[in-house]
Amino acid sequence: MDSENRQMLGHNQKRLGAEVIADMLAGYGVSHVFMVPAVLRRTFAEMERRTNIARIHCHGEKSAAYMADGYARASGKPGVCMAQVIGALNLAAGLRDAYLAHSPVIAITGGRDPKTKFRKVYQEIDDIPAFEPVTKFNATIDDITRAPDMLRQAFRVATTGAPGPVHLQFRGNEGQLDAEEGEMEALVEKQFAQVPPFRPQPQPEHVTAALALLQNAERPIFVAGGGVRASGAGRELVQLAEALQIPVVTSLNGKDTIPGVHPLSVGVVGSYSRESANRAVNRADLVCFIGTETGGMTTHFWAVPKIGTPAIQIDIEPEAIGRNYPLQASVLGDAKSVLAAMLAQADKASAAKRANWVKEIGALKAEWYAKYKPLLESDAMPINPARICHELTQHVPDDAIVIVDTGHAGMWMGGLYDLRKDTQSYIRSAGHLGWAFCAGIGAKAACPERPVVVFTGDAGFWYHIGELETQVRWNIPSVTLVNNNGGGNQSKRGFDRVYGGEGNNRSRELWTYNPMNFAKIAEDIGALGIRVEKPSEIGPALAKAIASKRPAVIDVATDIEALAPTAVA
Repeated sequence: MDSENRQMLGHNQKRLGAEVIADMLAGYGVSHVFMVPAVLRRTFAEMERRTNIARIHCHGEKSAAYMADGYARASGKPGVCMAQVIGALNLAAGLRDAYLAHSPVIAITGGRDPKTKFRKVYQEIDDIPAFEPVTKFNATIDDITRAPDMLRQAFRVATTGAPGPVHLQFRGNEGQLDAEEGEMEALVEKQFAQVPPFRPQPQPEHVTAALALLQNAERPIFVAGGGVRASGAGRELVQLAEALQIPVVTSLNGKDTIPGVHPLSVGVVGSYSRESANRAVNRADLVCFIGTETGGMTTHFWAVPKIGTPAIQIDIEPEAIGRNYPLQASVLGDAKSVLAAMLAQADKASAAKRANWVKEIGALKAEWYAKYKPLLESDAMPINPARICHELTQHVPDDAIVIVDTGHAGMWMGGLYDLRKDTQSYIRSAGHLGWAFCAGIGAKAACPERPVVVFTGDAGFWYHIGELETQVRWNIPSVTLVNNNGGGNQSKRGFDRVYGGEGNNRSRELWTYNPMNFAKIAEDIGALGIRVEKPSEIGPALAKAIASKRPAVIDVATDIEALAPTAVA
């Protein structure tokens, strides 16, 4: 490994473990660590003495994991979270979203001491099995001299291939192992401080075969997933789509790989989707999946497209290729490398045969917009959430990071919000309600120069509302817009159904809350709180919140009867 990628922080001599850990985290470019104390106490003291790493003390382990996840997805750098042994299972639960979204998060916990195992020492639980389903690498450190090589392995595993979380358990309920000395070398491999550290090149014959199929097809379509985003391959995707005149739909994880206003962009496909995108995919004669696992959400449970539709798949993980769809061609490699190779060989003359297809796509998009224009521009009060999406499309800054919760938040924004520029980012929860608010704090910590706008509902905001105090204490000024309708109304349809098709007061008590003004709560905690009750106030409120450079909550009073559009198969 060359000297640019390898940095030695201190020679192989007897050193305190905490010093080595602090130096290595700083060497990998970690700027924030999110944790619930007490864990690696001596390491945190050494961070204060030796580094500029901010030690963000949170109110919950899941919150810490979500913040580290937002940090990682916004920056492409591994996010770090920590908890003592009694909080380890909460931290593991918080890694589920990072695991599902392939986010490089490094979780560190305390663990049992071999000398007292199985003796019912205080708080004794074997946490290691809980981390197995949500990590790529799950290991224990019982000797302090192993800390340097295990940390390096953690960064390598988290960033390579399809990224993902790792877990290191340090001996001692609070990881007191870090207070021991040993002969150690604080070696940092900077190549693994960012995703992607490697760009595996595709086999040329596989590129040629896939490209020939695309060029011969009359109605092909690209389905771009989170792997395109992780690879930073959005521009190559757009360039190839333009060269061959092939429309593009995206998964929720890949939404920011092409601006929503691009003529070839059709929208998000699958379950939390845009109607025009699903219709387009099911009219295609060839579907090219790029950097997507072809899972149930992206394909609306394998109905979009139907299994048997001619397909191509491009992915960095061999096991993902062909998992759910029989393929006519497949390409193993980094998305950016594969798309660049295709672009270099592309026959632009073949685009002419797709002129009618592009016109058909344009008609689908126009039909969708005509259908939803009344909702997007609605002046109704309480506010229809579709109008929030429209206002965010118009007013989110060109360099903003937009972070979105799951459930109705994901449905509204996935289908009705558009990115205007390729400099805007979009990050969504992979399935855990309440994730977005905490992830927004982490994203802003990672990218302080960029505006961060979070879209969540009151159901999601309630999960971790205590972290408002954390945000204020550390002055991390993300903006959280709360779609406040007094309930978790994604559940309305389901509860109406089991109550005979029409809800009543008893069924509504299962998914509604007491009315609440989150702007007042925010003000009491020390953040900026803005209450919005008129649609025309949304844009000015967003501008005011961002300009304040303070933690901010925009509480938007919305219609509890307004339900997000459901998928069309």
